[in-house]
Amino acid sequence: MARFEILSENGEVENTIVASLSFVEANYTNFREVEEPTKWPVKTKEEEEREWRDSELTRTDSLMLLSDYPYKEQLTAYRQALRDWPATEDFPDTRPTLGI
Repeated sequence: MARFEILSENGEVENTIVASLSFVEANYTNFREVEEPTKWPVKTKEEEEREWRDSELTRTDSLMLLSDYPYKEQLTAYRQALRDWPATEDFPDTRPTLGI
C-alpha cells in the first residue's frame, strides 16, 4: 500500500488515495506516488534507554543535595551504575535498579 495522487489530464491533483500500485495502474492513467512524510523520528532502543537513564539522573539530582537523605549510599551507587550502564554488556536490555 502506498499513497498516490490521481492527476487530471493537465497534471493537476484531483484526488489522493491509498492503494496498491497494481490497483492504481489498473484504474488510472495519470498518477504519481507520494512519499509519506515522517511524523516523528524513530528512536533506537539504545536512544530510548539513554533518555530513561538521563531522566533518572535528573530525577535523583535533588536527593543528592540532602545531607540527611537516609539512602544516600544506595543512591550514590545507583547513580554510578546509571552512568556506567551504556558501557556494560547489559545495555540496553537490563536497567540498573535502586537497591533500597
